[in-house]
Amino acid sequence: MAKAGGGMIWATAEDLARNRPVVLSLYRQILRALNSPALPLGHAARLAKKAECRAIFIFGAEERSLHNIRDLLDAARHTLGLLNRGRLP
Repeated sequence: MAKAGGGMIWATAEDLARNRPVVLSLYRQILRALNSPALPLGHAARLAKKAECRAIFIFGAEERSLHNIRDLLDAARHTLGLLNRGRLP
């Protein structure tokens, strides 16, 4: 575990375990939102967006910095908000 300025910067196993349900929930919600008929996407574009989402979450699964994990979760929540309003991120 590394420290910077008195605060922890690397995620512990407990941090990762605590974030896992949140990450899985956001991932599922984003995939469901991409299936929405309100989005102006054809079948191929919808599949491409799902593949892009999958790649981002796979990349994020390897992240160990607490700050980067927090930023990825914030970006996922923002993306979900856009999708729920019928807009593409």
